[in-house]
Amino acid sequence: MDTLNDFLEKIDSEANRDKLKKVFDWIIQTFPNLEYKFGWNQPMFINEGTFIIAFSVAKKHFSIAPEKVAIDKFKKEFIEAGHETTDSIFRIKWDDEVDFDLLKKLIEFNITDKQGHPKFWR
Repeated sequence: MDTLNDFLEKIDSEANRDKLKKVFDWIIQTFPNLEYKFGWNQPMFINEGTFIIAFSVAKKHFSIAPEKVAIDKFKKEFIEAGHETTDSIFRIKWDDEVDFDLLKKLIEFNITDKQGHPKFWR
C-alpha cells in the first residue's frame, strides 16, 4: 500500500471511508510539513524523520496512535471526549465526531516534543 487512498479503499463502509479521508485531508492541510509514510500496515505521518501519529481501522472504530507519552499527556481529554484508550492508542467510534481541536493539540505536542529527536520512536 503506497497511498492513503489505497488504505481507505480497504474500508468497507463508504461513510467510514469518507470520515477517515476527512481526517487525513485535514492533517495534510493543517500540517503540510508532515510527511506521509505507510509502515507496519498503517498510514502514519512523520516529521523530520521521527514518528508523529499513525492510524488503524476496526469494525466499530478507528484508532490513533501518537505514542505513549502523548497518550499519557492527553488521556484525561480523550476520556472526557468519550474515547477508549490503551497505553499506545485511543479509539474514535465511527459514529462519534472527530474533535479536530484535540487532534491538533496532540499533533502539535508531538511535533514540538520530538523536535530534534534523533530516532523514529521515542
